[in-house]
Amino acid sequence: MPPEPLHTVEVSLDHRAYNVLIGPGLLEGIGSLVAPLGLGKQCAIITDSTVGPLYGERALASLRESGFAPVLITVPAGETSKSMATAEQVCEEMIAAGLDRKSWVVALGGGVVGDLAGFVAAIYYRGLPFVQIPTTIIAQVDSAVGGKTGVNAASGKNLIGAFHQPRLVVADTATLQTLPAREFNEGFAEVIKHAAIRDASLLDAVLQPDLQGDLPRLAAIIERNVAIKAAIVIEDEHETKGTRALLNFGHTIGHGIENAAGYGRYLHGEAISLGLAAACRLSVARAGLPEAESRRVLEALRHFGLPLQLDPAISPDAVMTALRTDKKFSRGEVRFVLVPKLGEAFVSKAVTLEEIRAEVDALTIENFVPQP
Repeated sequence: MPPEPLHTVEVSLDHRAYNVLIGPGLLEGIGSLVAPLGLGKQCAIITDSTVGPLYGERALASLRESGFAPVLITVPAGETSKSMATAEQVCEEMIAAGLDRKSWVVALGGGVVGDLAGFVAAIYYRGLPFVQIPTTIIAQVDSAVGGKTGVNAASGKNLIGAFHQPRLVVADTATLQTLPAREFNEGFAEVIKHAAIRDASLLDAVLQPDLQGDLPRLAAIIERNVAIKAAIVIEDEHETKGTRALLNFGHTIGHGIENAAGYGRYLHGEAISLGLAAACRLSVARAGLPEAESRRVLEALRHFGLPLQLDPAISPDAVMTALRTDKKFSRGEVRFVLVPKLGEAFVSKAVTLEEIRAEVDALTIENFVPQP
C-alpha cells in the first residue's frame, strides 16, 4: 500500500488536474504513488549533487519495486545549473540512456532542480510527463506547484522556460529535516510573501519555535501555502489575467539583486527577503500599508535570519540594470506588486523606476533594518 499523506491539495486544471501530497515518508513509496498515473516504464530521475546522495537510491529502489526502469541523472548543486548548457547535457544523458517519448521525468530536489527538470520534461521529445518531489521549503510551498519551468539567461533569471504542469507533486516533509539551517530558513521568504498577499494569519503560524523538528505542524503550514498557490494558478495559469502576477511580490527587486550579486551569493529566498523589505516600504508609500504591518513582515523575515540589508559590495546600478530585463516588465512598463494591507495585493503601474532605485539604495543603509 502507498504511504498516506497528511494533506492533499488538488490543483484543478480541467483535464490536467493533479494532486499535491504532503507528509513525512512519502518518498519511500514514490513508486506506488506514481503507478496509478499510467506513465511509461522508463523514467529519468533528475537530481543534484547534494540531494542525490541523500535520496537518489531510495527513489530508484521504490520505482524499481513498482516495475519502473529509472535512470539517475545528477547535476551540480546550485543556481548555476539552471542553464541551457545543463539542460542540453541532461537531454544528452537521457538520449544515451534510451529514453523516448513514452518516458517521463522525476524532479528530485529543490527549486533549481524542479525548474531545470520541468524544463527538460517540457522540451525533450516535445514534452514528457513529469513528477515533482521537492525537498526544500521553497520548493514545497512554491516552485514545485504551478507549472512554471525554466532556466536562467545571462541577462536575467528564468527568462528561458515553458509552462508545463506536473502530473503529481510529492512533498515529503521528512526531507526537510536534513536541510542546513540557512536552506531551511530561506524558504520562509516565500511563506511570508504568501502571508502578505493572501493570508496574514500565516505570520503567526510560522513564528513558532522548532518548526524543523515538528513535522505535523510543518506539513500544515505547507498545505496552507500550497492551497494559496494552487488557487492563484487555477485562476490565472499562464499569467494573462494579472492574478498570478501577485506571486511576484518582492520578486522584481529580489531577482535584480540575485542576478547582480551573481547566482550563489544570495540564496533565492535571501534575495527575495531583500525584495520584500523594499516592496513593503513602497507599499507604505504608494498603497497605504500601515507601518505596523510593514514592520510585522520585516520582523518575520528577521525571525528566520533573512537579510534586510544589501551587501554594500553589490552596486545598486547593477541591480537596476538587472531588474530592467526581468519578465515583470511589460514593454518596458513597470508592473510592481503592492500590498495595501496584509492579506491583499494588487499590481501597480504607477511605481516608477526612480522610486524603485530609491528603495534599492535604502537597502544599503544600516538603519533600514527594523529594531526589536
